[in-house]
Amino acid sequence: MEQKFNSTLFKMDSKEVILLKKALERQKLARIQAEKILESKSKELYDTARHLKSANSKLEGLLNKEHSSLGDSFMDIVDPYVIMDMDYNVITMNNSAIDFLGYDHRKERLNVGKLVHKDYIPYTLQAFQSLKDVGTLKNYRAKIVVKGNRHKYIQINCSLIYDTEGKPIGSHGIMRDISQETEIKHLLSEQKKQLHVIFDNSPLGIALAVDGKITKANPSFVNLLGYTENELRKFSIEDVSTCYAKEECDELMRQLDQGEDTVSVTKEYIKKNGDTFLAKTNISAVRDENGQIESQVIVIEDITKEKELEHQKEELLSELESSNKNLQEYAHIVSHDLKSPLRSISALASWIIEDYHDKLDEAGQQQLSLMQEKVAAMDKLIQGILEYSTANSSQLKSSEVDLNEIVETIKETIFIPDHVSVKVPEVLPCIQADRTKMQQLFQNIIGNAVAHIEREVGLVEVLFKDKKEHHHFIIKDNGVGIPEEYHKKIFQIFQSIGNKERSTGIGLSIVKKIVDRYEGEVWVESEMGLGTEFHFTLKKSVLTGQAKTQI
Repeated sequence: MEQKFNSTLFKMDSKEVILLKKALERQKLARIQAEKILESKSKELYDTARHLKSANSKLEGLLNKEHSSLGDSFMDIVDPYVIMDMDYNVITMNNSAIDFLGYDHRKERLNVGKLVHKDYIPYTLQAFQSLKDVGTLKNYRAKIVVKGNRHKYIQINCSLIYDTEGKPIGSHGIMRDISQETEIKHLLSEQKKQLHVIFDNSPLGIALAVDGKITKANPSFVNLLGYTENELRKFSIEDVSTCYAKEECDELMRQLDQGEDTVSVTKEYIKKNGDTFLAKTNISAVRDENGQIESQVIVIEDITKEKELEHQKEELLSELESSNKNLQEYAHIVSHDLKSPLRSISALASWIIEDYHDKLDEAGQQQLSLMQEKVAAMDKLIQGILEYSTANSSQLKSSEVDLNEIVETIKETIFIPDHVSVKVPEVLPCIQADRTKMQQLFQNIIGNAVAHIEREVGLVEVLFKDKKEHHHFIIKDNGVGIPEEYHKKIFQIFQSIGNKERSTGIGLSIVKKIVDRYEGEVWVESEMGLGTEFHFTLKKSVLTGQAKTQI
């Protein structure tokens, strides 16, 4: 039994050994075959590597040969010059290119394609595909990012380089920096857009005329005339406008032909519906390089309402001037008619006092004296009103006026109390003005000053400051002063403070009128008990010219 078992086991072992041997043989064959395949592939890879190395050397050799043949004609040119392979890797470039791009191909690898700005990549791919298809690339323009992250605009002209078999192995080309040119174009483009915005939205009518015919008009011009732009192209400016002063217009156009840049004239324009309007017309010449007029820019502004208002103003001024003249005549008449009975009353009062002084008691004599004072005040008031009514008279007699003489005359004319003195510390200027008005101006302020000094020793000083555009005068006193609430009121008619017998309330209002007429200012600086300073200015240009007339 045991022997049989061992025999069976031996048979089974022999069978397994045979199977294992067969498997081992198959493995050996598979390994041998794999080694053959690996050896074959390795040789193929080795040959491929050698081929690529040879091709690369051949490419560089050919490029170097091409470069050598180009000689100094390209490498020494001022513009950047680059030679690159078909993948846009730089093989060599001249010093101008190194300076321009900021990269040195001798120290670092450089791929031109990677310099292209992202906004220009699609366009660049199309352009370089065209280079491969056609063999040349003309006026390629793009933005590139050079070293230092600086942006530049370039223009490239390039062509392919071929080997001896006619296959492309690279390309070479010249770059030109067009950054400034591009910026100028962008700027001009923006300016053009702005001009179009101004042209289209201007409230003024603007038209362009070539050879006398309207070629373009903005919306305002179209709206003013009532024609469409196409309809206006059938007309010249003369067809839709009239110049009443024909000789003046002809002379202006001659000036334009002779080199004047812009002329201005008022013309009447005829609308499509037959209505008319007045317009200020500016005509500007656009000239060619020889100075000949290529076109004209016509700018019109409707001034119909302004002309109507100007006409109304002229009529109103004429009416006011006539009315003012009548009022002045009336004031003279009323003054004369009122003063005549006042003088009679004053004379009668004097006669009664003289003839009946022994029959009148003291009270009666005082009443008659008081009546004479009231008559004198009334006469003074009438005279003040007359002067006020003529303060703005257009009849000015301008002459050289020595203000020192004016002050001396005033000192002899008005009543100045014994305790008051009027002084001029520094010499006053001589000016061109109306002597009567200057007399009124200084007399009313000085007279007002001396009348309100209650100190034992009174002083009035006439001072002067020379300003850039004005003469500045100061009349200073040590009187009682003026309350602040009256600093502006006192220049209004019939506004006065203090003793009503000494003031009619008209004198300082006359001062204000005269100063206004000479385009100056008048104001007061004062504190109660410390005195007063009257300041007023007279404009030099008005004094040397002609004072304005106020109605």
